[in-house]
Amino acid sequence: MKKQIEKIVPRAARPGMVGDGFRVFNYIPGSVDQRRISPFLMLDFNAEYDFGPSNKIRGVDVHPHKGFETVTIAYKGSVAHHDSTGNSGVINPGDVQWMTAGAGILHKEYHEEEFSKRGGPFEMVQLWVNLPKKDKSTPAHYQAITANQMGKVELPDGAGFVNVIAGAMGDVKGPASTYSPVNLFDIKLKKEGEVTTSIPATHNTALLVINGAVEVNGEKAAEHSFVLFRNDGEEIVIKAEEDSVILLLSGEPINEPIASYGPFVMNTQEEIYEAIQDFQAGKFGVLN
Repeated sequence: MKKQIEKIVPRAARPGMVGDGFRVFNYIPGSVDQRRISPFLMLDFNAEYDFGPSNKIRGVDVHPHKGFETVTIAYKGSVAHHDSTGNSGVINPGDVQWMTAGAGILHKEYHEEEFSKRGGPFEMVQLWVNLPKKDKSTPAHYQAITANQMGKVELPDGAGFVNVIAGAMGDVKGPASTYSPVNLFDIKLKKEGEVTTSIPATHNTALLVINGAVEVNGEKAAEHSFVLFRNDGEEIVIKAEEDSVILLLSGEPINEPIASYGPFVMNTQEEIYEAIQDFQAGKFGVLN
């Protein structure tokens, strides 16, 4: 049985800025409530944009996170990052940065220096994925996932391919380790190409049309639109009306309270107060 579509959300008229380096359209929680799309807490999409060459490196300066994971998917351009556990690196097109903030971390992310000087198309997605209560105090850590590590599904008849970042498509598993069941598929379809996949009916499921235009289970979805599925049926059929890139995400809901304040996501307000106190006491480490 095909999954029914609950709603298709067009891109907002105007983007917002995160720092001075990320020009984003927000879909979660802007258009879909966090509890409705659990375990996903946020989805920001930096649609393709050229910031132009600059000697000033744009980005987001040092900031804390606690209680969840951040997942950054690079489509165009390069992002560098540092955190207070000593991790650093650069993600290039096709790479994914999967950071588990857990018990607390300081982090900064910015346009990679050479890319910043050169300028060029910049296109990224950042997801926030909630952690179950039992895992919110796990030590902060980081998964650097490069393009060549992705699980890869080649579609029949040259229709395109799927990079499996997390979860599994058929027998092909993604490299990301997750704390609750999550599927994250980066789908590339040629014009008139088609992909069919099966997602558990119990999963909260959505897709974002990064580029192109598609038909999803019989309904048209334009470029930059966000498709939210009902929790019934399992089959999703995507047909490309032109060369298209689609991000498909699904996850088993975490049926626990959500208390959030900026970069902290816990289960109660008391835990939020504790997170703020821990941050102010320097328990998240040091990052300049």
